Amino acid sequence: MKLAKRRALITGASQGFGLAVARAFVAEGAEVMICARGEERLHNAQKELAELSREKSRVLAMPADVSEPDDVQHLVKTTLAELGGLEILVCSAGIYGPKGRLQDVSLAEWSKAIAINLMGTVLSCREILPHFRDRKYGKIVLLSGGGATKPLPYLSAYAASKAAVVRFGETLAEEVREVGIDVNAVAPGPLNTRLLDEVLEAGPTRVGYSFYEQALRQKAQGGTPMEQGASLCVFLASAASDGITGKLISAVWDPWENLSEHVDELRDSDIYTLRRIVPKDRGEGWG
Repeated sequence: MKLAKRRALITGASQGFGLAVARAFVAEGAEVMICARGEERLHNAQKELAELSREKSRVLAMPADVSEPDDVQHLVKTTLAELGGLEILVCSAGIYGPKGRLQDVSLAEWSKAIAINLMGTVLSCREILPHFRDRKYGKIVLLSGGGATKPLPYLSAYAASKAAVVRFGETLAEEVREVGIDVNAVAPGPLNTRLLDEVLEAGPTRVGYSFYEQALRQKAQGGTPMEQGASLCVFLASAASDGITGKLISAVWDPWENLSEHVDELRDSDIYTLRRIVPKDRGEGWG
């Protein structure tokens, strides 16, 4: 049991990838607190996870909006009290936000996506850090997305927020490296979740024909199994990944199962990070 005697708080865990991570954590022996905004789905998720646990570990649930500081403060305080402590934080709560050209979308909706995706991550990390610092140990897993490493036209709020989440993770990792806290971001691959359904429902005129056609193919082919990214989260939440920090790791493309063998090489390297490309990186002799 890779997560036996470990306790985790997982945001956005009532459905989709967050729920897949919670399933994987419970299966590996972790006690978990899950949160989301929708109470009915959250209750159903808790019931499913409790059945999976078979009373071997506790599964708690609490409604919370991670973009609201008071909600996050109450969530973390309650989790620490109920579970007796935490070793793991997984920030999975996220939305696509408005779809369309920047000049056409609602600025309020754009800002809400930033509030949930970026500020929800920042608030959760900020609230849990004193506890991790006191323990001199902690695992923080952030959720990247397709917009983090490439432009995503017509989904500008999502792309901007996810790129910011990754750079925030890299920066926070440096702040807490010396106190035993590891911070990493996960790219789970193209998932068939409610976000994909939103793209298909929006249609090609709002999300772009190229992205819409890609979504249709993904829907037909099944996308990346959510269990693959969830397994990566288990690795990053376990002792096996101790010392690996400040990285953006792809569940699909990177050999993460063997990264524990390369902790020293990764420590002072920009491997698996966001960096600027200059002409010589592409074989050009100018610049």
